[in-house]
Amino acid sequence: MRETRHVQPRETISEPAPDERHSVIRAKAAAALETARRRSLALTDCLDDDQLLAQHSPLMSPLIWDLAHIGNQEDLWLVRRGGGRPALRPDLDPLYDAFRHPRADRPALPLLAPDAARRYVHDVRERALDVLDAADFEGGENPLLADGFVFGMIAQHEQQHDETMLATHQLRTGPAVLDAPAPPAAPHDAGGLPREVPVPAGPFTMGTSADPWALDNERPAHVVDVAGFWLDTVPVDNAAYADFIADGGYADPRWWHPDGWKHRQEADLAAPLFWERDGDTWLRRRFGRTEPVRLDQPVVHVSWYEADAYARWAGRRLPTEAEWEKAARHDPADGRSHRYPWGDADPGPEHANLGQRHLSPAPGGAYPAGAAPCGARQLIGDVWEWTASGFDPYPGFVAFPYREYSEVFFGPRYRVLRGGAFAADAVACRGTFRNWDHPIRRQIFAGFRTARDAAPEESR
Repeated sequence: MRETRHVQPRETISEPAPDERHSVIRAKAAAALETARRRSLALTDCLDDDQLLAQHSPLMSPLIWDLAHIGNQEDLWLVRRGGGRPALRPDLDPLYDAFRHPRADRPALPLLAPDAARRYVHDVRERALDVLDAADFEGGENPLLADGFVFGMIAQHEQQHDETMLATHQLRTGPAVLDAPAPPAAPHDAGGLPREVPVPAGPFTMGTSADPWALDNERPAHVVDVAGFWLDTVPVDNAAYADFIADGGYADPRWWHPDGWKHRQEADLAAPLFWERDGDTWLRRRFGRTEPVRLDQPVVHVSWYEADAYARWAGRRLPTEAEWEKAARHDPADGRSHRYPWGDADPGPEHANLGQRHLSPAPGGAYPAGAAPCGARQLIGDVWEWTASGFDPYPGFVAFPYREYSEVFFGPRYRVLRGGAFAADAVACRGTFRNWDHPIRRQIFAGFRTARDAAPEESR
């Protein structure tokens, strides 16, 4: 992968007519905030106070910490810095500062009791809606308000914590408290899909300078030249991953990154998280229920090291971040990069498995309406997909509105994930959205697909 010489990036973002812009932004912001809050309360109202205050894993915060932290960030960035209003509870700022208190230490903090936390987030939201009613979306002297950015930032932040809270529910022991309909079955053509699809060589526009709610690490748009490659049509499924296990994949250091092999031994990894063997059958625990592993669904709860080992075992590799984004966004027909694989339209239930609409990935080949121009399916939704790339800034990166969102995480300690999962909401998931985590992480809703270089005669 290399950057091309200076070429004007080409991306498309649909915009309403100027006279409709402010009302559209206001309605979009209100809907995004309401959707996020409805989910936050659903994830917390289903448990008693003891369960909300408990730490269900040292990897995670007590659920009630997440809820109050959501309110504190909304007060800090939307109400105070966006709206210029006084703080509701400035005394809570140190308590709910994620950088001041590691997750493992948070149960010992003097946290707000559940009822007090609910009142706090409600009162903050009332003030936030007052700011929304009066906001000047031109930005003026406050760039946080331009195009409603701060409202989108706060909705995305809340949805990201909702996804974290859903991961806490998955780690929690005890009876099931969440329910959702099963994802759709694979369409009739799924069995006939090719194993891989070609992505031709050439430049494309990576990142965005036009999406008004894109976060700083997605910016700016820049042109990247990508060599031709082949990409799995769908994410690696449980059946294929079970073959890797059966072939001794966890016992053979040839397939593992040296750091990954060391971690595999120390952590005694032998299968994806939440899998267990019952005779000849693999079972998995899913949100308080134990069930047979669905072999046709994408594998989930695997670390980067496991994904990388599988890819090596299969004679392939993980795609780079640029390869993934080109496959997901670039349309050779018009030479442009779109917001999503299917175009610029917001995701609908026909496009992708998002927003906790279901509580598991859909079978491989689902959502043909969400297919990319290259033919790959499920690039958005179902599972976050590990890439080969570390988390680095784009050329011309500028931290906004604070360094701690992205900049402090840049470097080789983290690996980039793309595409979102069934646990991610559409407001926090698009073709340019970048997620990142340590390569050992498995509690997140992560899977992967593999790639290979194209032969010279295949690159044209």
